Amino acid sequence: MNNILYVGEHSKTYDVHWHTHQHWELVYCTGGEGAFKFENGATMSYRAGDVVAIPPRILHANSSADGFTNIHMRMDSPAFHSKESFRVSDDSDGHFRFAFSQARYYYQADMTKSELVLEALGDLISSYIMVGLSNSGYSDPVEQIRYAIMNGYTQPDFALDATIRALPFHYDYLRKLFKKEVGVTPLEYMTGLRMKKAESMLSSSISRDYSVAEIAELCGYGDPLYFSRVFNKHFGCSPSAFAKRCREENRPQEGRESRPSEGTESRR
Repeated sequence: MNNILYVGEHSKTYDVHWHTHQHWELVYCTGGEGAFKFENGATMSYRAGDVVAIPPRILHANSSADGFTNIHMRMDSPAFHSKESFRVSDDSDGHFRFAFSQARYYYQADMTKSELVLEALGDLISSYIMVGLSNSGYSDPVEQIRYAIMNGYTQPDFALDATIRALPFHYDYLRKLFKKEVGVTPLEYMTGLRMKKAESMLSSSISRDYSVAEIAELCGYGDPLYFSRVFNKHFGCSPSAFAKRCREENRPQEGRESRPSEGTESRR
């Protein structure tokens, strides 16, 4: 189960002609965007960060006006149960991309026992897909907004409002739809991702090497004062105070060596 049979990689490509495989094909788009076409007339669009899974013996083709790059693999007896092609998106931490890249590396590497790593990666990728499928019940416009946020939230010049207004729906309708499906507004969703990244950076050793202003920029904030206000609202303290507290909590305890009790002569 979840056996990886083949892993390949496409450099910039525009068309892949009609073909089938005897096993499941999993395609992770590493760059660009395009669409799969199927023999029944259906199409499935994709973009960077998407995984498209195609069942055995399904005739399909792949095309892109501007070109795409991908890592593709064939898998035997995957644990996810489906008779139809489907698409699932990577998360903000890029777990799919890392797993597919590792699979490509170990498939091509001339290493003893590399098949053991491929077995583990097959299980991991299949598990990621099942988790992704269980959390992918969003409408297409909401999924587009989520995708844009996950790919742009670390950039200070990312324009969330412009991204939403570029979609062919009323702005207020999209905002309400997003909150209905996700539970928070698009801005709250983006802020949550930024604060999660800030918390991770400030609680690690990286906080010693970067200033608060530099960490703010890496988390998507061009204004460090605004970053500090948002952080304070979420965590109840300033970024510098949070980092200091984490360093103190992680500092090795000193002065805890056993000492002879009073009135007892230490032995040498």
